[in-house]
Amino acid sequence: MKSGDITLPLHGGKAPQWLMQRMIRLSRSIFYLLTCEFGKEEVLRRLSDPIWFQSLGCLLGFDWHSSGVTTTVTYAIKEGLKVYADELGIFVAGGKGRHSVLVPEEVKESAQKKGFDPDKIIYASKLSAKVDSVLLQDGYNLYHHVIVYTSDGMWCVIQQGMNEALRLARRYHWISENVRSFVCEPHAGIISDRKEKSVIDITARSASNSRDVILEIVKNPPDQTVKLYEKALSYKLPLRHYILVKDMRPENLKKILLKTYENPPANFELLTATRGLGPMSMRALALIADVIYGAKPSYNDPVVYSFAHGGKDGYPYFVRRDVYDRSIQVLERAIRNAKLGYKEEMDALRRLSNLFLF
Repeated sequence: MKSGDITLPLHGGKAPQWLMQRMIRLSRSIFYLLTCEFGKEEVLRRLSDPIWFQSLGCLLGFDWHSSGVTTTVTYAIKEGLKVYADELGIFVAGGKGRHSVLVPEEVKESAQKKGFDPDKIIYASKLSAKVDSVLLQDGYNLYHHVIVYTSDGMWCVIQQGMNEALRLARRYHWISENVRSFVCEPHAGIISDRKEKSVIDITARSASNSRDVILEIVKNPPDQTVKLYEKALSYKLPLRHYILVKDMRPENLKKILLKTYENPPANFELLTATRGLGPMSMRALALIADVIYGAKPSYNDPVVYSFAHGGKDGYPYFVRRDVYDRSIQVLERAIRNAKLGYKEEMDALRRLSNLFLF
């Protein structure tokens, strides 16, 4: 199964209330049954697959390819799972805009109820967001961040960035079981409809030398590193550097270098986690590593749906509310009866799935 990113056109508006309420109920039943049948780990694996997630948006009756799939579907999942969160041990934190910064307190609240350590989940949330904005600079600014996690410490991140000039959004998927390193190809796979030309990717495996050199650079006296930066800027740069911010001032870089000089990070992940280290400082350090020391980051962009109930915009047809409600009723009844010990309907659903196996 692949996780990664997918590019989506920006669409305005929002899901109508009649559809949103149905999306919440249907997603609640889907994820309850998925968990009962396949376990919590499989639920996270499926959410980490951008194509499966996109298909889920189609199943729930939302637009098949718009940026709103991310925000609307994750909201439906979050609201739907609230009812079964304690029973299933699956929790959802974050959301769009200001809701994304509420992750730490939401995680702590669930951790207090279930008695697990929230720090690992909070760290994964913060660092995954920082990696996709500081180490992978592809022109898409993050504005949506959700982390789905279990009481066992597994997690999956779904976050989205926006390129306002292109009016496109790009979604990034992470899953804990595939993250061997937060700073070296943390996505299990990459899926995208559009490759950008102006990209710095310091997470690429081929950029390991760049990461090593940058880590050594930040341990030097700040004035020495600033001089290297000024020297690099004085060279005639190759075209691949046209995405660098022209008016970045050395004094801005010096602020973060004072931190790293006084408390040298032991590895590149800890450097990335340094408070205050942003995209422009990382660009400057990547420039020094490349132009002065010849340690290049990657400048390459690391980047089929099915329908069940139609879509709110009429593609491929408008949502049939009666069919949608019937689907909800079938799943909810199967869950109720299964809890009472009657497994006939669950068995019927399993047999139905076998008809579509290839």
